[in-house]
Amino acid sequence: MSELLSPAIPAWDIIIRTTIVYVSLLILLRIAGKREIGQMTAFDIVVILTVANAVQNAMVGPDNSLVGGLIAAAVLVVINYLVAALGVRSRLFKSALRGHPTLLINRGQFVMPNLRREEVDPDDVLMAMREHGIDDVNQVKLAVLETDGSISIVPQEVETLHTRPQHHLKYLKKKV
Repeated sequence: MSELLSPAIPAWDIIIRTTIVYVSLLILLRIAGKREIGQMTAFDIVVILTVANAVQNAMVGPDNSLVGGLIAAAVLVVINYLVAALGVRSRLFKSALRGHPTLLINRGQFVMPNLRREEVDPDDVLMAMREHGIDDVNQVKLAVLETDGSISIVPQEVETLHTRPQHHLKYLKKKV
């Protein structure tokens, strides 16, 4: 029973290890790009499960105690809360963490440099168009890869209402 409750390594060691793993995975997912997060396939789920198994030992080391696992879980929840809170308070941190939306179609034309940079297949954009009831790229005013990996479509005939600060639109225009 004491093995169940007594960590094999000091709690601070678990806290440091878990923090390093969290930050490392956050950076790796950010490098992977928006599409990797927004459109998960069976292959992505396998990678996530495998990574979770691989980093478990990195977080708790030789510790198999209940307390060690709970410490690691608590650290992950606290760090995630702090990262989210910092993202709300700091525009710079939020930008570095999330990135910016990327223009994929502008006035019926694919923006190929942006598609290549974001590694988005034009077929994925066409699928998003069909989901919005649009079957011709010429009917699209804008298609935008959002920071969460989803693709937003604005049809040609729809008047665009600006609900976000204009600096977002300026950023999108620079990429055209």
